[in-house]
Amino acid sequence: MARKKLETLTEQMFYVLLALRSERHGYGIMQYVARLTGERVTIGAGTLYALLDRFEKDGYIHRTNTVENRKYYLISPEGEERLQQEYHRIQQQALDMERALREEENP
Repeated sequence: MARKKLETLTEQMFYVLLALRSERHGYGIMQYVARLTGERVTIGAGTLYALLDRFEKDGYIHRTNTVENRKYYLISPEGEERLQQEYHRIQQQALDMERALREEENP
């Protein structure tokens, strides 16, 4: 049976794909995400490597190089498309929140 494609991304999934818009290895991904988010989002090694495996199997990323046991990855065009879809979904949620707050202020 074919694997089901992801319908929504978890926060960690989103940030891993975002990090891989530039070529990075696992530890580099964890550092990038922590730095980008002011350490609000951290990704543990077990979670990260499970996501990398899944994303590679789903075609969202591809391995670009291996240097001294470090595997480097980069987002694929399909992964970039999925990341953009999630970004637009998040934007829509923010707009919905703003609309709801305006309605509460002006019933």
